[in-house]
Amino acid sequence: MTTDPREHGQTRENGQRRENGQRRENGQTSLLIIGFAIVVVMMVAVVVDASAAYLRRQGLDSMADGAALAAADGVQGEQVYQGGLGEHAQIDPVAAEQYVADYLAALGAAQKYPGLTYSVDTEADSVVVRIRAPLDLPLTPPGWEQRPVITGTAASFVVVSD
Repeated sequence: MTTDPREHGQTRENGQRRENGQRRENGQTSLLIIGFAIVVVMMVAVVVDASAAYLRRQGLDSMADGAALAAADGVQGEQVYQGGLGEHAQIDPVAAEQYVADYLAALGAAQKYPGLTYSVDTEADSVVVRIRAPLDLPLTPPGWEQRPVITGTAASFVVVSD
């Protein structure tokens, strides 16, 4: 004697068993937990990488600030001793570049930040230093071959006053 499963409120539909008209949800919680775990791992990776980039930028900003001040102070000092500033201090681009190079070498910047490059832009009374260095991300996304380059910028102005 066979009984029809529909008589007892049970049916089979697409491999899912129904009891009393309701679909069974075995395994759905596991799928939801795995999905949330993936989202949490991605969020942690983004926060860790963003924090590393922020800290690198802070370090480069600080280094660029010191280099710009060293360049402006050095150029200003040379002019004072060689004949006075007059009404305006003139910044020599070649001397400013040398002061920045000396400052970064004294700090050991190239060893601390491998791949570090810098540029020095001068105007009549200001020095702008831009320092760039690549960052190895702590948690590199899969398939990401490129290293982000972080930049720090600072400017120093020479003001002549009475």
